[in-house]
Amino acid sequence: MANCCNCSAPLPPNSIRCDYCGSRNDTDLKGIHYYTTHEIESERLCPRCGIALRTIDLKIGERFLIERCDQCLGLFFDPGELEALLEATVTNVFTINRERLESITTAMRPDTCGISYVKCPVCSRIMNRVNYGAKSGVVVDRCKDHGVWLDGGELRHLFEWMKAGGKLLDQERREEQKKLAAEQERRAVTLPSGSPGGGWGDSSDETVFTLDHLLVAVVREVGRFFRS
Repeated sequence: MANCCNCSAPLPPNSIRCDYCGSRNDTDLKGIHYYTTHEIESERLCPRCGIALRTIDLKIGERFLIERCDQCLGLFFDPGELEALLEATVTNVFTINRERLESITTAMRPDTCGISYVKCPVCSRIMNRVNYGAKSGVVVDRCKDHGVWLDGGELRHLFEWMKAGGKLLDQERREEQKKLAAEQERRAVTLPSGSPGGGWGDSSDETVFTLDHLLVAVVREVGRFFRS
């Protein structure tokens, strides 16, 4: 659990404001990577506050730019940038701490009464709210074309999720989904018993019985025609 940078009291889940002293706490990006704030404001607007976002270079590799709102401390990532930051920041995780992940999910349980949809800072279309990974508890705002918005405090929880093995659990879940889909596809193309040649694929004893009687009836009618 993170602590307030001013009074060291524990911060409430999914919040950047301390309940004890009222201070706002930004995600400690300086503790992650050295970064510089560009003096020129981004053309993108904060979907919460409506003010220009500030461009930050996290100095991962040669250049790694993201946008942050100075007022609500939300962050906007272009496609793939959030995943790259998590990968670069949290390393050497080899086990899944399911108890810790369950605790993170519970702490981040959203207040359904306070849900609001926000616009993409790039195209101004309403973004979709989607769960990030398995057992993260974080619901991010995503534009399929331009990127992901995180409210203040959500990045901190995603770091905790990664440290508890959240990515490993998400990969495990995806593999299980692939196996299930492959098994369902295999069953769909398997010929049922009693249907040689696979031409009908849905034959049964009752169907064969009906066809046999129809054939007998046709033969009898043909015989009666020639005898008359």
